[in-house]
Amino acid sequence: MYDLGYFRNHLDAIAARLADRGFSLDIDAFRKLDGERRSALTESEQLKAQRNAESQEIGKLKKAGEDTTVRQNAVREMGDRITALETTATDLDEQFKLMLAGVPNTPHASVPTGKSADDNVEVRRWGAPPSFSFEPKPHWDLGPELGILDFDRAAKITGARFAVYMGLGAKLERALINFMLDVHTQQHGYTEVLPPFVINSASLYGTGQLPKFEADLFKLRDTDYYLAPTAEVPVTNLHRDEVLDLDQLPIKYCAYTPCFRSEAGSYGRDVRGIIRQHQFQKVELVKFARPDNSYDELEALTLDAEDILQRLGLAYRTVVLCTGDTGASSAKTYDIEVWLPGQNGYKEISSCSNFEAYQSRRASIRAKSGKGKPEFVHTINGSGLAVGRTWLAIVENYQQADGSIVVPEALRPFMGLEVIRAR
Repeated sequence: MYDLGYFRNHLDAIAARLADRGFSLDIDAFRKLDGERRSALTESEQLKAQRNAESQEIGKLKKAGEDTTVRQNAVREMGDRITALETTATDLDEQFKLMLAGVPNTPHASVPTGKSADDNVEVRRWGAPPSFSFEPKPHWDLGPELGILDFDRAAKITGARFAVYMGLGAKLERALINFMLDVHTQQHGYTEVLPPFVINSASLYGTGQLPKFEADLFKLRDTDYYLAPTAEVPVTNLHRDEVLDLDQLPIKYCAYTPCFRSEAGSYGRDVRGIIRQHQFQKVELVKFARPDNSYDELEALTLDAEDILQRLGLAYRTVVLCTGDTGASSAKTYDIEVWLPGQNGYKEISSCSNFEAYQSRRASIRAKSGKGKPEFVHTINGSGLAVGRTWLAIVENYQQADGSIVVPEALRPFMGLEVIRAR
């Protein structure tokens, strides 16, 4: 969400920058609404001044003993007209805000201009993809062969794009969650949160999923409740409608949640395996930062997410998304992409974004120091990491010729074993 005054006064500049991300801002529609609103307010103020002057004159005439009935009726009609104009202005303002809620954030000046993922820019790379003396298998073959992943029973229980983790597969998922939470809380300074997995529409509006992306959500019938698409939503809304202490920023949270997405519009993409599921687990990192150093905090959060991959010995690269590939609420996003031998390429495992004040305006999250004026904080978040994709990255990168999986050293205290074998 934009500051209303800034948006009204910089429509052309905002439209030009939004065009870089492929969004066409209907300037004429906004100006028409704003013009009608201003006209109603102007007429209302003029009538108020006229009414005040007329009321004073009526008072004088009454003292002089003259009949003021006609003029008093005229003043009452002015009052009715003022009320109607103010109602019109309020309605137009709400229409303006409703339209504004669907306008994406303005990309930061450092975001490269581009139309699609092909225009994203790699900023760094860590580790080398493993070499194999055999043809590596994808996780959708390895998992079922080891008896640690079952798609058929998941389809029987629910449907397509669900999975059942079995035995050591379930333990590996749990080990990854505990490992990530321990690293982020004990090494990176985040406070762990376990939020509700069911959230209301106000929370989804606050982080920008509503109204624009309702098709991607699972809604509970006959309620205002939705299944959380990511921990970003409940954790960011922890401080909705609050004024924080500016001197205590940044506030850093991490949270494990299952995530639920309908994946609307993604049909045909990543249909095999657990890369793109309707339900998946994730450890999320969320920061509330000062506006003057939020981009430093974005860099630090991205490195915190990368650290998990480094500790697990998984090769990855980090790219900055171009304007056309950046999410609607984000001002700047880094994608961390892990190497997957089964797909012979890099695949996104974390998106780390600075939303600046876009979310905090929608959710009314401000901060102030002493008697200073409250200002909207900047919100930052990123996966630290997507657990399922980390799971499959380990299975594919650490596979052996006999079909077993070597457990990365960092996970062995959580797993209690060094190798996952078929049982």
